[in-house]
Amino acid sequence: MPLPDDLPETLLDLAVPHQDINELTSLAARFGAEPALGDLLEDSARALVQDIGNVDVRPELPPLPEGLGDLERWFPVYVAVAALPYTRAYHRERGIPDDVSRRTLADLGRHIALHRERRGSGGLTVPGWLRLHSRGEIYQLGRLQFQRSRLGERTGRGIRAAGFDANPGDRCLDLHVPDFRGPLTPEACADSIARAKEFFARHFPDEGYRLAVCHSWLLDAQLRDYLPEHSNIARFQGLFRAAYKDDEPADGEPVGFVFGNRELPVAELPQRTTLQRAVARHLLDGGHWYVGHGWFEL
Repeated sequence: MPLPDDLPETLLDLAVPHQDINELTSLAARFGAEPALGDLLEDSARALVQDIGNVDVRPELPPLPEGLGDLERWFPVYVAVAALPYTRAYHRERGIPDDVSRRTLADLGRHIALHRERRGSGGLTVPGWLRLHSRGEIYQLGRLQFQRSRLGERTGRGIRAAGFDANPGDRCLDLHVPDFRGPLTPEACADSIARAKEFFARHFPDEGYRLAVCHSWLLDAQLRDYLPEHSNIARFQGLFRAAYKDDEPADGEPVGFVFGNRELPVAELPQRTTLQRAVARHLLDGGHWYVGHGWFEL
């Protein structure tokens, strides 16, 4: 699984920021010059796409050796690029439209941009999330992302208790709200959900998705105490029924997503927007934020 000869063009197709192309191209020379690194890249890419498409498999990639320097924060990008022919082949096998494939895989560049925003440099240090893209488990459909998944224990029990015929382990679509995709309007959400219904019925007809679930700080009911009734977030919450209530504080979730750095001291959080003021004031008053767990029938 060598890296492509046209690596810069491939990186641009994946929406990698222009400012990172030269560094990634330069560092890639190490894989040819250091056979052990080349072998590690190939082993990692093969592990990533083994049994591709199977949502019940969580591949374990070989550990990275110490002393890689700048290559360490970029290594997952090279793995995704090396595995790209297999990912695209899987998409073609399932009949995934080219535009959906392209926009889904471009999430790589978005995460590199997030890394720079939060840490001040390019890189990708949370590779587990991008493995979903390489393995054909997640798709960008308009404003939202939908991941082929299964109901967890508490979610499945909560949905069943609400009277829906479902159990832990049943197939579901995990709904995700990515950054840098514009406002979370009701119209955009409705469009994405409609796309998802058609997309998965057409391209994964054997899997029969009946439920969408979401696990996010955006579903913390406390946000309604601070935001206007007709805000996008309040109306997004209105799509879901609660599966269960989490009692473990997750303050870093809204701080990280709203302010770009989950480690920011509460006293230093800016309060320029309505959402920033909501997150900051709640914490300054001694409150906590929680991940909400919601579901709806497709």
